[in-house]
Amino acid sequence: MPLPVPVLPEGVDPAWLPPAAFRAVGSRRTLIRGSGLLVETVHGEVAEACRRFGGRVVRDASDDGPYGLVLGLGTDGLELLGEEGFTLAREGGTTTVTARGGRGLLYGLFHVVRLGEAAFSGERPSETHRPALALRMLDHWDNVAVHPVMGQVERGYAGGSLFWQDGRARGDLERVRAYGRLLAACGINAVSVNNVNVHAAEARLLTDRIGEVADIAQALRPYGIRTHLSVSFAAPITLGGLSTADPRDGAVRGWWAEATRRVYEAIPDFGGYVVKADSEGQPGPFAYGRSHSEGANLLAAAVEPFGGTVHWRAFVYDHRQDWRDRTTDRARAAYDHFVPLDGEFAADAVLQVKHGPMDFQVREPVSPLIGAMPRTRLAVELQVTQEYTGQQRHVCWLGPMWSEVLRFRHEPGLSVGESARGGLVAVSNVGDDPFWTGHPLAQANLYTFGRLAWRPDAEPGEVLDEWIELTFPEASKCLSAGLHAVLDGSWRTYEKYTAPLGVGFMVQPGHHYGPSVDGYEYSPWGTYHFADRDGIGVDRSVASGTGFAGQYGTPWAGLYESPDTCPDELLLFFHHVPYGHVLKSGKTVIQHIYDTHFEGVEEVERARSVWASLAGLVDPARHARVAERYEEQLRGAREWRDQINSYFLRKSGVPDGRGRRIY
Repeated sequence: MPLPVPVLPEGVDPAWLPPAAFRAVGSRRTLIRGSGLLVETVHGEVAEACRRFGGRVVRDASDDGPYGLVLGLGTDGLELLGEEGFTLAREGGTTTVTARGGRGLLYGLFHVVRLGEAAFSGERPSETHRPALALRMLDHWDNVAVHPVMGQVERGYAGGSLFWQDGRARGDLERVRAYGRLLAACGINAVSVNNVNVHAAEARLLTDRIGEVADIAQALRPYGIRTHLSVSFAAPITLGGLSTADPRDGAVRGWWAEATRRVYEAIPDFGGYVVKADSEGQPGPFAYGRSHSEGANLLAAAVEPFGGTVHWRAFVYDHRQDWRDRTTDRARAAYDHFVPLDGEFAADAVLQVKHGPMDFQVREPVSPLIGAMPRTRLAVELQVTQEYTGQQRHVCWLGPMWSEVLRFRHEPGLSVGESARGGLVAVSNVGDDPFWTGHPLAQANLYTFGRLAWRPDAEPGEVLDEWIELTFPEASKCLSAGLHAVLDGSWRTYEKYTAPLGVGFMVQPGHHYGPSVDGYEYSPWGTYHFADRDGIGVDRSVASGTGFAGQYGTPWAGLYESPDTCPDELLLFFHHVPYGHVLKSGKTVIQHIYDTHFEGVEEVERARSVWASLAGLVDPARHARVAERYEEQLRGAREWRDQINSYFLRKSGVPDGRGRRIY
């Protein structure tokens, strides 16, 4: 029986899967061959499209058609496709998608949807499509119970949780099914359903509340999404009543083995665990004098019989450092902790590394750890939720940033995207908001993450146009061009009016929204800019600083070591320089700060005007929401401009060379 397409609650935006996106598929006669849960999902999708647009769907027919589209499972010559790959061809008026497994067939269908009418024109030699990375996962920082500080979703800017409400799993999971559908359509295949900071209510999901997780897994399964769970390293104590969580203790190993067996009994296709340990107050193996590889391997042994994976986060650093101490460098921490452990992690343990060495800033270098552990499976972690990039109140499309990261090569050889053998992971930006992401245009970040996880070398501009064409399938050229204009370049606009030249942070402590130049400057979090009357920036050179630049291989260590060769956009991350230091652009650092902050505001003003001009081309609710967010973005950009420029005018005493008003 075909599985029905999820029905969205009234008023919820269909995002990049509006009915009109299926017109090309739904107006044709389609043959579907094969069986299995995901084949029934494919059947349901095609049947719903045909119901809307007058086509017809046939199952396993013995006749030869004619068919406009054939979607089927096969085996001959498809060994290299794996479970998720597919082939696409068009010959004699028929477009054919063939896959070895149901996931591949589902991804093939959504590929045809992306192509639209182009999938049904001319001849098309057989093409092979398969994901570059086997795991493409979203980590939800959702709390089961509302946290008194972080709320229902930590770093969430789109309302409450899709999964949890009033301290328990939501009873109606139809929208979760719809969410799985959106994720499958952009290539995501795994979701962790709770916060990496595991509080008391969330901890019990591992044991007596695993049934609630199983219900969520059942809702996501028809779209090929495997469910993962964040767990506490201290679970044997808090849940099992043991006196220790020492990974060398036999009772601890036995407890994890039995708890995991029960998880797989409830969820046979369970993906595995996500662990934040010895980080920002979370418990971990350091308490027992054990290494992080020993901690990770404890859990890896528990999931190994079931084919699961442990994602062990490398976000480990001293968050109680003394701001007077210039030798301790938060940027160094992950490398210093984990490189000595290369080769010690079990095959079922994946070290999950943030793409930069700090914390998802608008600009920071690629983490040197990614290129320094060749004998360890690494997953690269991005942040789709816009914690430091405008919190989904500002337009900031991150595709170009992520593309730069994924194409970066630590040394001649593999790119970051090619090195991520453990997958690509991102912190989700979705909540129960009618537009999913709070800001409707922030949907583009989630879609882009999925597509880059499937193919890290994809051109981000092309992915953006895909999102536009799917989300607005009947858009005029004017609307498409306007949408592209306000999104493409928005990351660099945001960078211009916030923290300059890679220095980072300068945000309000705690919630991280809005400017506060010295907000973290004397805190224990290790997030400093060291601005004084003479200059600004952090000396991370080997010669005179913290030595962080030396954690890179050739050629980057040499480039980053000297302010003369360091790229301008990262200068203040690696060096403390005078305000009069001349950049490669020919401007001084102080003039660059002034100019970019004025330019950033002007670019927001232009983008707001472009959006206003699209009023008659976008449905009123969506247009009104974005227009309201642009008002807040412009207010925020002006505040950033005035506070940053005023701060550095007062610090440096150097006036703006163009004579503009600085307060």
